[in-house]
Amino acid sequence: MASVIDTQADSYGDDKDAQVGVTDLNKSLTSEGPFEKSEEEKRLVRKLDRLILPFACLLYLFAYLDRTNLGNARLQGLPQDALGGDPTGNLYAWVNSVFFFSYILCQIPATVISKLYPPRVWLACAAIGWGTCSTLMSTAYNPAGLMVARVLLGVFEAGFGPAIPLYFSLFYTKSEMGLRMAYWFGFAAVAGAFGGLIAFGIQHAHTAIANWRLLFIVEGIPSVLLGFGALFYLPNRPEMSDVFTEEERQLAIERMNRDQTGDVGLTVNKKHIWAALKDWRIYMGGVVYFGLNCALASISAFLPTIIKTFGYTNALAQLLTVPPYAVAAIFLCLCAYISDRIQSRGLIMAGSCALGGIGYLLVLTVQENMHVRYFATFCITSGTYTTIGVIIAWYAHNLGSETKKATGIPMFMAIGQCGSVLGSQLYPITDGPKYIKGFAVTCALEFLAAICCVILSVSYRMDNRRRDRLYGRPRPDTKVDTSELADKAPEFRYVI
Repeated sequence: MASVIDTQADSYGDDKDAQVGVTDLNKSLTSEGPFEKSEEEKRLVRKLDRLILPFACLLYLFAYLDRTNLGNARLQGLPQDALGGDPTGNLYAWVNSVFFFSYILCQIPATVISKLYPPRVWLACAAIGWGTCSTLMSTAYNPAGLMVARVLLGVFEAGFGPAIPLYFSLFYTKSEMGLRMAYWFGFAAVAGAFGGLIAFGIQHAHTAIANWRLLFIVEGIPSVLLGFGALFYLPNRPEMSDVFTEEERQLAIERMNRDQTGDVGLTVNKKHIWAALKDWRIYMGGVVYFGLNCALASISAFLPTIIKTFGYTNALAQLLTVPPYAVAAIFLCLCAYISDRIQSRGLIMAGSCALGGIGYLLVLTVQENMHVRYFATFCITSGTYTTIGVIIAWYAHNLGSETKKATGIPMFMAIGQCGSVLGSQLYPITDGPKYIKGFAVTCALEFLAAICCVILSVSYRMDNRRRDRLYGRPRPDTKVDTSELADKAPEFRYVI
């Protein structure tokens, strides 16, 4: 099978040069003519939004809370109760990091295997699993107990995060994906804000158990309940779901196959797995995602601690984490909407990475003005969260087929999550209160990610231009057969 791909990909896939101008591209990709939505389609999209977005976003909200609540628990007595005081902060860093080891290892096999099961069953079981693990963290009395719970948390969340872009691509077109992925990933930023509010409230609770234990219970149980709800509420694949009328089902299937045809149903195309493993752009996306996740993990786990170094109390530091996350969610949705409208993502991502890098430069170079340093946290969260949300939508279209998406998306995510391991180790207590090493490393990685985004965008433009020159420019309503070559098909065009 691999030889078939190699032979065919060589015919078409060696052409990697740039696209005709931005004006012509936008005209071909966003032309209203053949893709102008009918009233029936608009109603279907609204129905899909009602069915999918609330549960998907709430699931991610609590997944992210369960993943990152260690940062809040650290200020509520967890090191003293379960880590023996942890004077250096190394034990806390490792408890934070072990999540990412299992998360990285399980992402690719979990997402590929997810294609063999009904989506709502797979997503619901993942949510029930990670919610149970998060709740059980409240029972830990030593580092080993916390680490076991965090490892299993990573296993179950690996079946959720990379599967969502694949799931969304079954229902939404490429002109709709960016904003929907922004809504979904924006709830990671909402989780940061919401987590700060919950931690602030629990900080003032007077209960029979420690505050940090109550935090894990309050943020873990909702995931379990949402998982059971998703099992009955989320739609399955369009051709399998029972929530549509027959007319809606036919329209949903037509939308799923509007731009391309490829592998469908509960199947895996082995040729496209190998195609993903050989695609250099996926590894380049992994470099981008590495830098972003290093920043994201460090901010998620250490933002309350960093803000505390500005001279605030523990409780106020928890509360002051809310505004940067809220602004990041708004900025992410705005940039995703623009990228959907112009069907161009790479340069928007590069600008967002640069914004995050500027934020880190400010906290590195401005040591005395706490207002400037606090403003820098807005730049960091806005730039980092925006790029992560948009890159997921970018690859959800540019990989061409379901199996290549199911392989390629968790591939670059797995590479990127290695950055999370690094980020969780960059802020030991002994480096406080300036944390120069941590800020410098994440600053450099943000700017490296910006450069890689530009390289990817130029590469996609070049490939589109080469195919236009060799095969002619396809009509906007052309349905591309990606069953053999995925995104290497002659008529396939990348979003830039």
